[in-house]
Amino acid sequence: MKAAVIERQGGLEDLVYRDWPTPEPRAGEVLVKIGGCGLNHLDIFVRRGMPGFPVPMPFISGGDMAGEIVGLGTDVSDWAVGDRVALHPVTHEGMMGEETPGGMAEYVRVPTENLIRLAPHIDFVTAAAVPIAYGTALRMLFEIGQVKSGESVLILGASGGVGIACLQLCKMVGATVIAAAGSDDKCRRLAELGADHTINYNAEDFSKAAWKLSGKQGVDVVINYTGGDTWVPSLRCMKPRGKLLTCGATAGYSTENDMRFIWVRELQLLGSNGYSKENIATALRYVAEGRFKPVISHVLPLSEAREAERLLESRDFIGKIVLVP
Repeated sequence: MKAAVIERQGGLEDLVYRDWPTPEPRAGEVLVKIGGCGLNHLDIFVRRGMPGFPVPMPFISGGDMAGEIVGLGTDVSDWAVGDRVALHPVTHEGMMGEETPGGMAEYVRVPTENLIRLAPHIDFVTAAAVPIAYGTALRMLFEIGQVKSGESVLILGASGGVGIACLQLCKMVGATVIAAAGSDDKCRRLAELGADHTINYNAEDFSKAAWKLSGKQGVDVVINYTGGDTWVPSLRCMKPRGKLLTCGATAGYSTENDMRFIWVRELQLLGSNGYSKENIATALRYVAEGRFKPVISHVLPLSEAREAERLLESRDFIGKIVLVP
């Protein structure tokens, strides 16, 4: 088969489109022909190298996958060749695309417990844009944050994959969304996607802007997976008993804090880690029901994996980048 292979950790030149042995499904596994593989910044981290997290080289990344079953291992009874599926990438062997080979290839083997049936009318490119971003957002918003209709939600980094998922899911349940991004163009696009208000955080102080937009009452929820110097400004624009939700720290794990806001306003700081198979299945069900549609920026052939990752690194787009073998 063909695959986009990381030959060694480093730059884009180390990502090579070449032949790779087609995997053989083992007991309790199936072979899936990839119909779409969505990219995430995790794919960049795997290629560049993550401190303290060695990845065996050469390697195939890609954690967002959908496709068709084309082969069965032994002891497989509930699945058949031709079944259309999306994949939950966290297997008993580790994270696909991070610890075990992922979806930037023509085929992948996967345990049956990681399969999610696709509705007939969902195409593979759409399905491949859902698992990680929408699974993460759904868990953080609803399982952890209990976001509900009528609440005001400030989303930092709203133009990224998880940010857009948060925007769409919040609007789906009737929340008011303030979407913050780094350019006027991105803010315009976020408004088109349903954001009630937008803030260009490179042009104005997002904390002051959100405070004004809330009628100087503060917002109910802040979604901040940026970290760094955005932490205290996030606390500052929250209402009493408000919730700050986080699932990462793209701008740095080390943050300053201001305890006065936390105890005086009785703020709740809530972390959310990852997603479950059920989260992904729920997100795909919402797509099937027409409750939202994943935003897809680019669809490129697998042979152009370098260009896809170059685009991902540039951050000059909105939505998901999906590779098609």
